Amino acid sequence: MEATVAERGQITLPKAVRDALGLTKGSVLKVELDGSRIILRKSVDDAISRVRGKFALDPGGRKDG
Repeated sequence: MEATVAERGQITLPKAVRDALGLTKGSVLKVELDGSRIILRKSVDDAISRVRGKFALDPGGRKDG
């Protein structure tokens, strides 16, 4: 796979990569240099923040059934 660097230094990650990592608009990536290599890592904090709130309890308390 290849990505081209645009005028402002931006690249577009291939769709297959975005899909495999679950990256969407606003996803945070960590950028590291390893010699002449660029390493992009999905931020653990970003993954946690996406899940946070999905399992929150109803602020009104328990619902009796």
